[in-house]
Formats: sequence, C-alpha cells, structure tokens
Amino acid sequence: MLRWIRQQLGFDPPHQSETRTIYVANRFPQHGHYVPQRFADNRIISSKYTIWNFVPKNLFEQFRRIANFYFLIIFLVQLMIDTPTSPITSGLPLFFVITVTAIKQGYEDWLRHKADNEVNGAPVFVVRSGSLVQTRSKNIRVGDIVRVAKDETFPVDLVLLSSDRADGTCHITTTSLDGETNLKTHYSVGETAVCQSVSQLEALQAVVECQQPDADLYRFVGRITVTQHGEEIVRPLGPENLLLRGARLKNTKEIFGVAVYTGMESKMALNYKCKSQKRSAVEKSMNTFLLIYLCILLFEAILSTILKYAWQAEDKWDEPFYNQKTEQERNSSPILKFISDFLAFMVLYNFIIPISLYVTVEMQKFLGSFFICWDLDLYHEESDQKAQVNTSDLNEELGQVEYVFTDKTGTLTENEMQFRECSINGTKYREVNGKLVPEGMTDDSPDGSLPQLMGEELLFLKAVSLCHTVQISYDQPDCLGGGGDPFAHANGFSSNHMEYYASSPDEKALVEAAKRIGVAFTRCSGETMEIKTFGQSEKYKLLHVLEFDADRRRMSVILQTPSGGQVLFTKGAESAILPFTTSGEIEKTRLHVDEFALKGLRTLVVACRHFSPEEYIEVDRCLNSARTALQQREERLQEAFSYTERDLQLLGATGVEDKLQDKVQETIEALRLAGIKVWVLTGDKHETAVSVSLSCGHFHRTMNILELLQQRSDNECAEQLRRLDRRIKEDHVIQHGLVVDGASLSLALRKHEKLFMEVCKNCSAVLCCRMAPLQKAKVVRLFKTSPEKPITLAIGDGANDVSMIQEAHVGIGIMGKEGRQAVRNSDYAIARFKFLAKLLLVHGHFYYIRIATLVQYFFYKNVCFITPQFLYQFFCLFSQQGHQQELSAVFSDLPVLDPVGLLSRLRLLLWIVHPDGRRHHTYGQWTDVWKLDVWNAGLHSYGHHCHLKARFRDSFLDVDEPFCDMGFNRLLLHLLSLLRRHHLAIPPHPGHVLCVRAAAIQRFCLVRHHHHRHNLPLSRRGEEDLLPTPAAHQHTEESVSTSPRGDPQLCGVPVLLPAWAERLFPPGPLPGANDGPVPGRCQPLPGVRPQQQHQTQGRLADRGPGRSYGSGEQVGVVLRDEAGGHVPRLELRVSRETQQEIYVCVQSHDLKDRTESELQTPPPSLTPVSMRVYWSG
Repeated sequence: MLRWIRQQLGFDPPHQSETRTIYVANRFPQHGHYVPQRFADNRIISSKYTIWNFVPKNLFEQFRRIANFYFLIIFLVQLMIDTPTSPITSGLPLFFVITVTAIKQGYEDWLRHKADNEVNGAPVFVVRSGSLVQTRSKNIRVGDIVRVAKDETFPVDLVLLSSDRADGTCHITTTSLDGETNLKTHYSVGETAVCQSVSQLEALQAVVECQQPDADLYRFVGRITVTQHGEEIVRPLGPENLLLRGARLKNTKEIFGVAVYTGMESKMALNYKCKSQKRSAVEKSMNTFLLIYLCILLFEAILSTILKYAWQAEDKWDEPFYNQKTEQERNSSPILKFISDFLAFMVLYNFIIPISLYVTVEMQKFLGSFFICWDLDLYHEESDQKAQVNTSDLNEELGQVEYVFTDKTGTLTENEMQFRECSINGTKYREVNGKLVPEGMTDDSPDGSLPQLMGEELLFLKAVSLCHTVQISYDQPDCLGGGGDPFAHANGFSSNHMEYYASSPDEKALVEAAKRIGVAFTRCSGETMEIKTFGQSEKYKLLHVLEFDADRRRMSVILQTPSGGQVLFTKGAESAILPFTTSGEIEKTRLHVDEFALKGLRTLVVACRHFSPEEYIEVDRCLNSARTALQQREERLQEAFSYTERDLQLLGATGVEDKLQDKVQETIEALRLAGIKVWVLTGDKHETAVSVSLSCGHFHRTMNILELLQQRSDNECAEQLRRLDRRIKEDHVIQHGLVVDGASLSLALRKHEKLFMEVCKNCSAVLCCRMAPLQKAKVVRLFKTSPEKPITLAIGDGANDVSMIQEAHVGIGIMGKEGRQAVRNSDYAIARFKFLAKLLLVHGHFYYIRIATLVQYFFYKNVCFITPQFLYQFFCLFSQQGHQQELSAVFSDLPVLDPVGLLSRLRLLLWIVHPDGRRHHTYGQWTDVWKLDVWNAGLHSYGHHCHLKARFRDSFLDVDEPFCDMGFNRLLLHLLSLLRRHHLAIPPHPGHVLCVRAAAIQRFCLVRHHHHRHNLPLSRRGEEDLLPTPAAHQHTEESVSTSPRGDPQLCGVPVLLPAWAERLFPPGPLPGANDGPVPGRCQPLPGVRPQQQHQTQGRLADRGPGRSYGSGEQVGVVLRDEAGGHVPRLELRVSRETQQEIYVCVQSHDLKDRTESELQTPPPSLTPVSMRVYWSG
C-alpha cells in the first residue's frame, strides 16, 4: 500500500524494462506465464491543475518565490505579535499578488483543459470483435488496431500494418510536428501488408517488440513477429514504419495500424515537456539585489533593536508615555522581548523588499513580447512569416549578446540549390541547355551531347538519380505524358505532372539536374525505383537504404540492377568518401572539389561498389541482423554500414550553388559595429566556407586569415596555436580571421582550451568548418562557461543546429526549408537572418533598458520609502512608530510605467544608424551593484538632511510634516532618475552628418546624430528599401529655422558646428529655396542635374554642365569656403536618378575622437561610411 502511494505521488515510479511487448489486437497468449504490462491511456493532459489540487498546488508554487514567502512570514508575524503597522499593509498586497497570479494561471489552465477535451473526445474507428467500432480517442488502448482515413490526423503512435495500396505504403505530412511540408513515405512489412480487410486483421497473429517511449521524433527501434502456419517470421521496424500522432495521412484512402504509444507516452506529447529553463542576466541580478537588500533589512532591524536597548539602559532617559509597557511585558523574558522587538522592526522595514517586482517584470516581458511579433520590419512577405516569441523571459537578454554563433546553409544562404558543375571520371562538366558540356567545349560541339558519352558518365548520372530519398507527387496519378519542359521533351520524356519533394535541397537540385540532362527519376513504388534514360525505362529493386547521419556524413542505397546484379551507390562529403575509394580519378576529383569550393559551391562526392553474390549475401546478413536488434541497434548499424561502404569506385563530384540571403553582409557589419563577434559554424569544407564568409562580409579581403587545419596530434595542435598567438600579438594592429576545422577543433578542446580561447578572442572573426552538431554545442558551451561569462546567441535553421540553439543563452531558429526542428527548440524564431540586426540592436537594447530600469526603480522606491523610517527612529526613541501615511503607490508606483512605455522614434533611429553606441549600454552595465548604489546615494544623503530638525525647523520640510517631506523627496528623486535614464539611454555621438540639398548643390547643414530626425541606414552601407518617403526629409523653410541667437537649426533642433565648419555656415538664416549661390558659403558645383534617362559613367570632376550620373556611380564632391580653402573630398555613391531634387546624407566617423582644438582646422580626411539618397516631387 505504501509503495502504491509513493508511486502515485511520483516519489517511487514503477520499474520499467527497456522494451515493451505489444500483442496486435490484444490477442494475449493462451498458455505460458504471461504478465500483463500496464500502459498509459490515450488521454492528452497538457493542463497543470485539477479542480481538487488547484488551490494547494498553486499556492505552493507561488510561495516558492523568496519575495512571496518573505511577505507571508511578515504577515504571520504581524498577526502573532504587537507590531507598529497593521497586518493589512503586508497582507493586502500579498493577497492581491497571489490572487492575480492565481487567476491568470487558472484561466490559462482552463484553456488547456478545454483544448484537451476537444482532442480526447475526437471520434475514431478501431477493430474490435471482428468489426469496426467507433469510439473516442481517449478510449484507445495499446494493441488496438486503428483505422485512419485520408486527410485525418493519427490519434496515437501507430506501427503501419497495411494500407489500401498493394505495396502497403502510405504518404504522410508531419507539418505539425517538425514543420516539413514534403510528403514522406512510410512502409509496412510484407507479411502484414496483405491484410487489407477487417476480417484478415482480426485473424492476424503478430507481436510487436519495441523500445520504451522517448521524445526523439526520428528514432524508433523495434521488430514485429508474425506467426503464419505455425512459423514465426521476424521483421525489423524503424522510423519508416512508425506513424506519429499529430501527422496527417495524404494521398492514401485509408490505413490500419497497431497502437504502440498512447496518450502522454506518444512522441508528440513527450515533446511538450519544457526545455531546460533559461534565466536572463537581469533575473539573476534581481536575486542578487534581493539578497543584498535582505541583508540590509536584517542589519537595520538588528541595529535598531540594539540601539533601542542601549537607550533604555541609560537612566537619564524616561520611557515616553505612549511607549510604556504593561507589568506583564516588563516581567517577560529579555530574550523574548529582544526577538519580539527585532521582528517588529523587521515588519516596520519590510517594504524594502518589493513584493510586486516579479509580477510586474513578468507582465512587462509578456506584453513586450507582442511588440516583437507585431513588428512589420520582422515580417517576411514572401513566406508570410512573422517573428515568433517562444519564451518572453529572455527579451532583455537580446540586448546583452556578445557572441553570435551562426550556421551557414539556410541561415546565411537561401538554401535554394542550383546545379552548376560536376566532375566525372576526372573531367569537369557544366550544364548548358539541358546538356553536360565538358570544360573547354561549347554547346554546339558534337562531343558535348551526353548521349554520345557512355560508360562512367552515364553511371554517374544514374547514381545521382537513384541515390536519394526524394518523393514524387503527381497532379494526375500515373500520368507521365504531356510535356512542357523543352529539355525534358528533347531527352525523350516529359514531367508535366510530376514534382519532386525532398527533405534535403541538395538532393532535389541533383535529381532535377539529372532529369534535365536526360536521366530522370520517374517512380518509386515500394521496393521498385524507376528511371528513364533518354526515354528508355529501367527498373531497379531497392534492397537497402543506408540513411544519412551526421557522423558518417554520407548516405547509400543498395539496388538490384535490371541485369540481376547488386550495386551500392553512395554520396557524401569528400572527407567521408575519398578515404574509402580504391579506384577512379581520385586526385583529379580532389582538385576539382577544391576548385568548386573556392567558387563557393557545395560539393558532394559520388561513388559506387559492385557486389559479387557472396559479398552481397554477407552484407545482407549483417544489415538485417543489425536492424532487428533491440539492444545497441545504432552501434551495430554503424558497424554494418562501415563494413558495407568500403572498397568504393569513385565516379565523380557535384558542385551546387547556394545563394546568399538578402542583406546578410549589412547585418553582419551592423553586429560588428555594435561590438558583437560573429562566428560561423558549418559542416561544409573550408574552401566553400571561406568563400561564403568573404562574400557575406564575415571575412574582409584586407583581413589576415589564419588557419588551424588538419592537425593530427595534440602536440602539433598546441604548437600551431602558439604560433598563431605570437603572430596575432606581433601584428596587433591588423585584423585577423581564424579558420578551424572539426578535427583540429577536437584536439584544441581536448587539452588546450585556454590557448584556443586566447587566440579566438584576439580574432575579429572565426570560421569553424567540418563541424558536427555536437561540436557546435561544445564551442558555444566553451564561451558560455568561460571566466568572462559572455552572453551567447546561436542561430540556425536545421536539426543539426538544435544542440547549439539549446546550449546558448539565447537560441534563434530560422524558418527555413529544412523543417521546424530549430524553430521548435528555439527561444525566438525569425524568417531571415537580416532581421537579427533589429532584434538585437533595437528590441533587445530597449528591453534591456526597460527591465533594468524597472528593477532598479523598484528597489530604489522601496529604499526611498524605508530609509526615512529608519532615520526617524532616532527621533522617536526607537519606539517603532511609522513615519508617514501609507501612500506608497500614489508617489512611487505610477512612475514605474515610464520605462515600460515606448521610446521615442528619435532614439529608435539613432540605434539603427549608430549600432556602435550599443557598447556603452550593454554587458550588465545597467544591472550592476554600483549602479544600484548610485540610484540610492542621493536618497540617503538627502534623507539625512531632511531629518536634521535644526536645519529645517519652521519650514515645510520639518519632520512634523512627514507627508510633505516624503512627497518632495520622492518628487525630486523621480525627476533626477528620469533625467538620468533618458540621458544615458541616448548613445554617444562620435560622428557628424552632412546633409546636402541640391537643385544644384546649394544648401548645407552639419549636425550631430542625435539632432538628425530623419531615417538613416541600418548599417554603413545605405539600403534603398529603408529609404523614407520624400516627406520624411524635406528641408523646407518651415523645417529649417533659426534659434533666438541666430544659430541655424534643423527641424527646430540647434545645430552644433565645429569652428572650421562655421566658416562654411556662419550664424544666420539659411537662404531661401529660390536663392542663388551665397558667396563665402559654398559655390554650386556644375553638372549636378540628375536625369533619369542618362546612365553615363565617370566622376564629377570630369563632367561639364548638364551632365548626369549613373546608378551606383561614385561621385567626388569638393566643398569650398570663401578663403578658397578646401573641405576634404567626400566620396558619395548615387543609387538612383531623378528629374527632381536629390538629397544625399553622408556619415563620417573620422571626427569621433577629435578634441575641440583639433576641430579648429579641417581634418585630413573624411571617410564616408554610409549615405542616403532622397527624392522630392
């Protein structure tokens, strides 16, 4: 009985074996010793509470928080002893916070109950007693045979028994599970595929043995034993045989399957469990602040108690009449009296701990997350995807990121593959008009047509067409005729109604390229794969599929050819294929692969192996034995794969292009300006990765690229790291980039972590190639746990990025083309990498400022409330009297709304144009203890003076007027705090902006960044899509005015000019729009009349009057003052022509470190780093 109670409470879970045995249709054995197993029912329970346990469980969870538990103790103390304040002062706020939180959590749980009831009550059909019986989903038991019709969702995890197809296959979509929209084919074993009627299924005698439930959607280990005519037939079961709950049946009329995992044991339900809780740096600071203020509270309470008894010990002091004790109190134990007084002072000062802080912070985070989702700048119109916030607890952490670790494929690139080149038998080919043309030949060459190229070339294309897991969808089933593709029609077939679906874009690109050339994959039916070679059909029997995995980095298929032989086709990374090849043009292919990689192409190597009958029998036995094993199946499969994929014949290599995403270069540059280091972690070979890094701006052409590649031992790796470290220190002025491969990284992390970290920290950019998924997580963990404790962010789009996304402080998933595993396991999800800049530099920074200010303000206002109480005890002889009326909310709670509100658009634009200002407002500078002390230093100083009665006697600040005292005190400090916050929230302004308005170039104003109100570019490189409307920057006479002393203004804001600039722009109003050139200010430059129809090239100095400038052209502009001197030359880039006025803004950062004396003369150079072109009219 006791054990049962412990099991029900979860303290002693029942023992489970490593496998479970399921009798199909619940046909249990009639003889022998059978011990029935207990399985979960099919109810889905996502709710936390029931009507019986809601109150105790919710109260228990809420009082686990230190602040809530503390106020509960204070409330109980107020009820037990005589305290200076009413129990209502702590009980009412506590009751309010607990009630509001309980109502919120109860409502959310009621919604979960409602959703659970809808799912559990859905109608389903099961086979029972020889017929189909309709029941509810919650009544399905393990072992039941369930019928699912087309477009229905699977109610449980099923092992497929049969379908309406003769081969027993079916198609499903798993969009709701992993986001993949492509059709997936699942299979039944041959012995059960023939059971397509209810009567046949009722007579089926089969037993399924499989692993216990786990959350991995892509792993299933089991076997099925079918008894036919007294003989037991054993067949392996894998993920391809399992239909997951939540998936949907497609292109199949109906299927029958046996339930193996039900209810909360289904893989979908197991994936509902919460990920490891991530806590932001601000939240950790809150706990630190709470501990500090709790110590202050204890100190003040103990000190006040000691001083009280020290005062009472002096005979000269008489106890005041209002504080006299009864005889019983005087005769009570001194220890009890000391404890009672100590607790009374604790109650008096208890407001130093903010009870409503947690609730306010949570609500601010929750409401703030909607602004990310609602931001149209983070909305991708093409895919109709907006930003997602999977957890709002890390909003402020986005503004603290110091390292960004990003995947390459699908994150920096589009993951849209296009076949470009290939190498076959040592010869390079490219595709031209549906033909493979050897290097150096043209399309018109008679040797360029592949039908004349047989042998190895044709075998290579067949390998590409057959070695994959691509699925085919037909708009009109069994219809392969008709034609719309001229290349396909020319090669003897048409695919007007055929479309390929693949989980890997590389596979789809290669299969489509082979089809265009003339070798088309046309059908995959059960164990048969069909291709058409220039119109001639060939059928291959699929014997085995050796699935791709990140460790092997290759995938293979074993086929039976039309002639009856067995052949293995394999493709993968060159490092995973070439070491196992024994024949073919290995060295030439290796060189071609390197050439493809230098062009930025993704490379795959293709090879084959022909089996003799004896060899295949042994390979088949090894594979079947490994697949049917229930214990250590993965290890045995790896051994079998290694035995099979050897002695390969090299066929060739492919080169596939993956385009960069839009604005990747600008985004990386903006992050770098903000002080964020970007690491690229990719599985590609290092030549491809370096090429992409250069093209996306991660590496610069002027950067010194260092390499840590192909290290074979710990000593060799350590010596190379020391050489790199010396080289970096010697060339400390030069920017360095580091390239590391996976093998060298493993050696470096084994014994030389500190040296590796030292090298990496001194590099501006780091690229890690040939990385396995776990290695990505190790790199993130290495920096996450380093002594500096930097905030890390990982971003990726595929399943291989999940480990590093979960490891980083902040994980971001890209809604790409490789499923939704990364999105499901991330904290935030965005559609494109370019959105990362605004997410970090705008949303992250502002949320950090808001939360940090909110936390500090809460502690500040509570100290503001308590410190006068403490000081007042010196004047009331420590009688534990209150100092003021209890109106804290009126004076101190309302201003807290200010940091939660939206910041002005001016500051928003400042952070977009000036990301380097972020460095002054990040890395915990707003939540350190020193800042907290600054917040309260003025309070203690001012509070002390407020209580010097001699100083303020007969004034409105007399201590006899505590209400006015605290009102003025809070008003003053609130004002100071708001001024301080708004000042510090504005970034430093190291540069100037030169605004040029031209009919010809005619009007100028030089202003500081924070006085410039129009939209500016996201990074140093201007972007046309960020251009505001012409109205956003019209320098009309209404917007350009003068201050009372005659200083020029822009948009009503005074212009700050250095001395040398005032020679160009002396005080006084700017000339009108129709005025001519003003002598002594600036002479108009000839030829600045942009006209849309002209696209000539050249520089301004080479133009005559009336000439124009081409799109994207660089133009030199020289400004002259009245003395004939020259302001340094400015290089502008015109991005578009217009027949109206043109506005150009150039941002220069060469002025940021100059002193006032240095600004008296023109600087030697102005380097334009960003510009903007505006149009009017």
